[in-house]
Amino acid sequence: MGVRKELVGNAPGGEQVHAYHISNDNMEVVVLDYGCIIRNIIVPDKNGNKIDVALGYADLDGYFVNDCFLGATVGPTANRIANAKYSIEGREFNLPVNDGVNNLHTDMEKGFHKRVWKGEESDNSVKFTLESSDGDMGFSGNRVFTLVVSLSKENELSLHYHATSDAKTLINMTNHSYFNLGGHNSGSILEHTLKLNAVQYTPVIDSAAIPTGEIASVKGTPFDFTEGKTIGRDVNADDAQLKFVGGYDHNFVVDGADGTLKEFAVASSPDTGITMKCFTTLPGFQLYVGNFLKANNAKDGATYEPRNGFCLETQFYPDSINQPSFPQPVFGPEKEYDTETVYQFC
Repeated sequence: MGVRKELVGNAPGGEQVHAYHISNDNMEVVVLDYGCIIRNIIVPDKNGNKIDVALGYADLDGYFVNDCFLGATVGPTANRIANAKYSIEGREFNLPVNDGVNNLHTDMEKGFHKRVWKGEESDNSVKFTLESSDGDMGFSGNRVFTLVVSLSKENELSLHYHATSDAKTLINMTNHSYFNLGGHNSGSILEHTLKLNAVQYTPVIDSAAIPTGEIASVKGTPFDFTEGKTIGRDVNADDAQLKFVGGYDHNFVVDGADGTLKEFAVASSPDTGITMKCFTTLPGFQLYVGNFLKANNAKDGATYEPRNGFCLETQFYPDSINQPSFPQPVFGPEKEYDTETVYQFC
């Protein structure tokens, strides 16, 4: 077990950017302090070959744009907020209008994925810290965010988020890594098998992907992964929900979510034999299969195309703050934000 810090360049504002290499006897994870971006996840395949299963860019310049959020820690709020506004205790807050009339992933240029965090190494982890003042990007409270990225001997990549605030505020963070268990540059993920412990999902109104407020059963729909199937089996089905957003880009409800770690997904590649088990303390996760993924200047000279990677973004449901029936992501002096997501590779 160990952590190695490497200087890799400078951010647009001049700050130094470092890569932290976290390794055990089997695998290595590389995280940048710029955006707390997961750059590499290198794991052995069934033949013992080391495979990088995280999509990413060849150099820092790619991450300075990163309009597909490859590997990014998104905050302080991820996914969509209807009409780019919300209220807490009668006070209205306005966010950047950056996805039609809505807000997506806070701010494309000023969000937490475009800021340099402070890193602090330990034996098998790095603690990243970022401060955000009251009013920053349309959020209340002076806040301190931490993200501890750790790697266990059991090949568990843990993301432990924590935040404090001196006022009630909206927090709904996620990591936006794109996975391809055949290797980041191996092409389509449609033959990957995926099992989801989610008997319900949240349908969307239209192509803007704002939830209707309904929590619907997946039974009898293309959204039923409860028995496991290939990602591609139903992705192009004649289904209005899929057509709205070009495939899977929906929030699923974690079975039995109660704030403790729950296994919510198992994905595997038939080519490499690599399996990823996913756990979270959060109530939901977004399955996105890269319907509109496009990235040049990727690692190893690759070019990423639609459906070359998939995301499992743990979260409170999209637009929860405007949906009273959804779990509420409001935190403050009397309720600190504290969540964990774990990806285990085997």
